[in-house]
Amino acid sequence: MTAALVRREDLASDEVLCDHCTARCCRYFALPIDTPVDRDDYENIRWYMLHGDISVFVDDDNWYLLVHNPCDQLDDANRCSIYSSRPTICRTYSTDHCEFDSDDCYDRLFERPEQIDEYADALLGRRRRRGPGTLPILGTVP
Repeated sequence: MTAALVRREDLASDEVLCDHCTARCCRYFALPIDTPVDRDDYENIRWYMLHGDISVFVDDDNWYLLVHNPCDQLDDANRCSIYSSRPTICRTYSTDHCEFDSDDCYDRLFERPEQIDEYADALLGRRRRRGPGTLPILGTVP
């Protein structure tokens, strides 16, 4: 997403932030997921990320699945086409802490499945990976 053309602090007192918005918050949704603790947990996260435009982020030690998919009700002017009947989650959203002019929203962001592998390796120790066409050594765990 491109940066906002104006910054929040540059708005005149009679201007409305939403008039300049690119609807960043309407172009994805995020769901909390369990904090991974072992290799299987990281493998599950890697599996999520193999299903389309999915990222995972960590904020304040909480993990989230980030699904990049715009709201079906977002119009060409970046406005909600069902504003008067929008869902409660949209009604309670405030511009006080929105992402309007922020590019640094997360403590940690994983955009590719390989990043999850690298992170798990750093925390849990590097695991041996078999290459294609190789057989496991008898008596070892893959």
